Amino acid sequence: MQFIDLAAQYQASKELINKRIQRVLDHGQYILGPEVRELEVALEDYVGVKHAITCANGTDALTLAMMALGVGEGDVVFCPTFTYFATAETIAFQNAVPVFVDSDPNTFNICADDLEYRIRKVISEGVLTPKAIIAVDLFGLPADYKRIQQIADKYKLKVIEDAAQGFGGEVRGKKAGSFGDIATTSFFPAKPLGCYGDGGAIFTDDDGLAEIIRSLRVHGKGSDKYDNVRIGMNSRLDTIQAAILLEKLAIFPGELVKRNLVADSYEDKFGDCHKTPKVPQGYYSSWAQYTLQVEDRQMVMKRFKESGTPTVIYYQTCMHQQSAFKYLNYTDDDFPVASYLATRVLSLPMHPYL
Repeated sequence: MQFIDLAAQYQASKELINKRIQRVLDHGQYILGPEVRELEVALEDYVGVKHAITCANGTDALTLAMMALGVGEGDVVFCPTFTYFATAETIAFQNAVPVFVDSDPNTFNICADDLEYRIRKVISEGVLTPKAIIAVDLFGLPADYKRIQQIADKYKLKVIEDAAQGFGGEVRGKKAGSFGDIATTSFFPAKPLGCYGDGGAIFTDDDGLAEIIRSLRVHGKGSDKYDNVRIGMNSRLDTIQAAILLEKLAIFPGELVKRNLVADSYEDKFGDCHKTPKVPQGYYSSWAQYTLQVEDRQMVMKRFKESGTPTVIYYQTCMHQQSAFKYLNYTDDDFPVASYLATRVLSLPMHPYL
């Protein structure tokens, strides 16, 4: 059994994907070729936003979002401690300070109550400037954007949605990737919508931010490629990856249905013996991961392995526990829920071809 079976997915769409790749090989426009803009239009339509701007990977997408919002030295960006390293890494990369937030025990996502507590604490200290919130759609489930946006408006903060795992999820019919001032996603192969390499995208309804991001992803260029109006970066989705994503996006809605059927099956099998993930009313998960909470993780993983079922831990090391962030002087007592989850979670195989 494969934890994520990319080979089975390829076999299901092999002929169409191969034709798409061959078309790129025939026209030879490998950088920002026509398929890139075709994909961006398709993503805009799917997510329901005015602007989808592709880039080289999901980490760059977060970095470009913060560059566009002017995040820099002396600023604070709030993000969950229970997440993948890139979420916090991109904050530090901008010379800003990541302030970590505990998890909601039921959804694993950022806890709105603890978020407001952390914001008030930074304001009361009066040393750094609260600038933005990065909310992560962990394991496929969008965060509580109603509460998050209310808090952001109250304290005049920007909201970045990290939908790297949540792409395809929804809150009351509103798609992941459409929340906040800017949203980002990753097309890493293991993500719900993945390419065959690295790739990412940024989403926004703000015309001004979209113009800045399009400039930033190509060395800060202006109207002419030899007139650079700002310091940017080199972060373009290559045309072959765009071609692959076009075909995979076409089958994506059907794959989401299958992922949810797998999740329902897991709930039937394990709901009585382990703490299984729950989807709040009005939410729809893209099930990037199916994550159990268990008391004796090593024993349970051993039993799954003996049955031929692979398991993976997402995540056993929170951001506040990372060596790179020791200088922030956090302890596990600062984040009791996330620290507990890190010792109890394990994920089961999840893909549409299981």
